[in-house]
Amino acid sequence: MLNAFWNALRAFAAASITVLLCHSGASAQSGNPIRVGMSLALTGAGAPAGKMLQAAIELWRDDINAKGGLLGRPVEIIVYDDQSNPASVPGLYTKLISVDKADLLVGPYGTNFVAPAMPTIIQNKKMLISYTAIGINREYNYDKYFSMVPVGSDGVNAFSKGFFEMAAKQNPKPQTVAIIAADAEFAQAAATGAREELKKHGFKLIYDKSYPPSTTDFTPVMRGVQAANADIVYAGAYAPDSVGIVRAANEIGLTPKMFGGALIGQLVTPIKVQLGAVQNGLIILESFVPSPKFNFPGLDDLMKRYQAKAAELKTDQIGYAFVPFGYTNGQILEQAVTATKSLDHEVLAKYIHSHSFKTVVGELSFGKDGEWSKSRMVLTQFQNIEPNNVEQFKSGAKQPILWPPEYKTGEMIYPYENARKK
Repeated sequence: MLNAFWNALRAFAAASITVLLCHSGASAQSGNPIRVGMSLALTGAGAPAGKMLQAAIELWRDDINAKGGLLGRPVEIIVYDDQSNPASVPGLYTKLISVDKADLLVGPYGTNFVAPAMPTIIQNKKMLISYTAIGINREYNYDKYFSMVPVGSDGVNAFSKGFFEMAAKQNPKPQTVAIIAADAEFAQAAATGAREELKKHGFKLIYDKSYPPSTTDFTPVMRGVQAANADIVYAGAYAPDSVGIVRAANEIGLTPKMFGGALIGQLVTPIKVQLGAVQNGLIILESFVPSPKFNFPGLDDLMKRYQAKAAELKTDQIGYAFVPFGYTNGQILEQAVTATKSLDHEVLAKYIHSHSFKTVVGELSFGKDGEWSKSRMVLTQFQNIEPNNVEQFKSGAKQPILWPPEYKTGEMIYPYENARKK
């Protein structure tokens, strides 16, 4: 009788543990977790993007663990805050590799932060899928590096190719160009591409200046641009700079025929809401936008789940600029590890180079340099923006895609001054 009681109790306990494991998504997992390590800008100027990317990779982690993990093991995410300081990045990746023994590596956010990580990655013969960095492999030609931004073979030129192509089609055609860019890796790369692209269409560069990343007062910068009186103003800037540039341009009444470029601040919803109608007429380059043209499988569900948590996470309310790419990094790791049944970085890199991947940003593959095989950057324009309205940015209707033609959802308002009329 006693034995029967204990047998029944053991059976009940076993059943209870099984139920708990099922609810935790860990029923098929065993052994040590697979660690995916990265540094991200969670404080400082890059924090808006960094927090979205962290939220995205953690959503992927939860999804993969709910399905049983990778190779039957749970996935663990290790994130260090690089505080938007490029100098901190090499040490953090050294720690991830040497101390944390991370199995897989992604990140950091952006060109300025990925570039200083590369010597550490190469020295340790590790694979890295970066977030939204451009032109990194021009210098290194490293076979285990991949970039999660759709510049394709256009490289740094992708940030200005469509901009000057559209400018050249205007009638009468504008003639002169002014370029301003932060003295930092990303902005300078975008400016380099712009100098090459404008020449293809016969434009004349009459003003070309850089400003220190520490700049806070952009009125003198924009007065210099205004004095040049160029038909086209192209800017390369991270988020805080973008705000300063756009505000100063508005305050001094800058009215070129076209104005915009690689303005990262205009990818961040709180900044868009804060600036409101001041942005009308701006033409910017983007990697991903809300659009029926980009309604790929799984995207809608991902964005609904992210947006439902955004307030709790204190992140961007909409998230289209970065969240899909953060999640895609995880999807590529998942598909490569599952197919190869390996965590060997050499094996994984060869697989990623030779296969395509189905993701929430569409089906994609990588070229020899680790960039997307095909470019898919888009130009959008701020049109009829209202003050203090988050909802207007959810559908993309007030930021239609102008270029390339296959993704076009609206017409360009030209010149810039016409888009600013109320």
